[in-house]
Amino acid sequence: MSEQTIQQAVFCIVLGTIALITYLKCAGKNQRSSDSNKEYFLAGGGLSWVFVAGSITLTNLSTDQLVGMNGNQMLLLALWELAGFVGLLVLAKVFLPVYYKNSCTTTTELLEKRYDSKHIRALVSTLFLFINVFVFQPAVIYTGALFMLSMTGIDADLLTVAGAFALLGAAYAVLGGLRAVAVSDTYGGILVLSMSLLIVFLSLMAIDFDFSGIPPERLTLIGDSASPVPWHTLLTGMLLIQVFYWSTNQTITQRAMAAPTVREAQKGVYAAAFIRVVLVPSMVVIPGIVAFKLYGDIGDRAYGRIVGDLLPSWLSGVFAAAIAAAVLSSFNSMVNSSAAMYVCDLHQRYINETPNVRMLSGMATVVFVIIAVAMVPVYAQSESIINLLQELWGLISMPILACFAVGLLFSNVDYRAAIAALILGVLVYAGFVWVWMPLHYIHMMFITFVICVAAALSINRVVFGNRAEFIGLSSEAAPTASERDT
Repeated sequence: MSEQTIQQAVFCIVLGTIALITYLKCAGKNQRSSDSNKEYFLAGGGLSWVFVAGSITLTNLSTDQLVGMNGNQMLLLALWELAGFVGLLVLAKVFLPVYYKNSCTTTTELLEKRYDSKHIRALVSTLFLFINVFVFQPAVIYTGALFMLSMTGIDADLLTVAGAFALLGAAYAVLGGLRAVAVSDTYGGILVLSMSLLIVFLSLMAIDFDFSGIPPERLTLIGDSASPVPWHTLLTGMLLIQVFYWSTNQTITQRAMAAPTVREAQKGVYAAAFIRVVLVPSMVVIPGIVAFKLYGDIGDRAYGRIVGDLLPSWLSGVFAAAIAAAVLSSFNSMVNSSAAMYVCDLHQRYINETPNVRMLSGMATVVFVIIAVAMVPVYAQSESIINLLQELWGLISMPILACFAVGLLFSNVDYRAAIAALILGVLVYAGFVWVWMPLHYIHMMFITFVICVAAALSINRVVFGNRAEFIGLSSEAAPTASERDT
């Protein structure tokens, strides 16, 4: 039996086992909640903290992280993961109590309740949908396909492999809803973490733990102004990026909102934060640094190359299955959250209040998958996928975070002022990206956030004649506009 046959057999067995365990765990649990939205998109509120932690971890830890961050081949990229610890703590302590108090299915539902308008909810969801469908979903299947081809050397077209990932990931999301997604994430996550840590150890052994000969700028956590993450960005936009990603991003927070209680959800988020700061940083930088010493500057091909060289054929089949599980996890999570936003925030608010949720979600998923696959060739032209993703996040991240910040920290703000500030923020950051970027893009994201907050409060006062009242974190107990009227 050839090595490639062994590798493929192990690959199929491992993925089949994860699918079987997921089916057995989820079978007969499709009617825990009479609310079809809650059941399908929040697993009927039945996720224990273990599955919350597992799903959050693997949704984030996919090939765009493993391939993209290792593709920079420097220690500095670990700062993204270390800063993510802070973002998860903010989710647990600040945002989760608010989401649970307001019984939110989507994060954007909170905006409707705070501003008393379905229109701002719909606009923010549309922006999230755009970035999910056109940016992150194609990026995940592209990096997954790139890794598989780099590691296995199989004779297949990049677009074909990416399309296979998209179809399998969508099947989880459509057939099982969030419960199947979260359960498969957790079991797959155990495999991914184990194999990724093994790669770290084998990489270090390959160079006898000797980092000599590697340029110092690739081994420092203090980046200069020309590096991908200058140290001074930690004082401006870095933490805001983390708060946005972990606390307002539907793809992530949907898992934390699916626990039976806020305390159970917080336990899951704390566990995910522990994994984020203790285990993940080494996985996303060490193999890339070692690859630089062994092969030179080979960019996004670094991770697949070193894994393919270090693992025996049978074990590489296990690792390929682990990576496939990570790709499927991230993709099906994004598809499920995108479907949730379309169904709950757009279709039910403007078209039909009582649709067949499962059927409508399936139809939306088909459209999302077609778009994602069609976008893969675009990402194949990118020099560094992780830097491109972070820059594109800026188009919506800071304007959306500003809407959440104003809505939670201030009362008596007209929703039209927030919408105007949101649109302004997208245009401002687009100008920074494509016309004039005077500072590092993370600094410009901070500036965009400040502009959006200031614009919302100024427009609210000057145009609509309302004086915003600062209420701080007491906003979780503050009444909405409709509650004040009654």
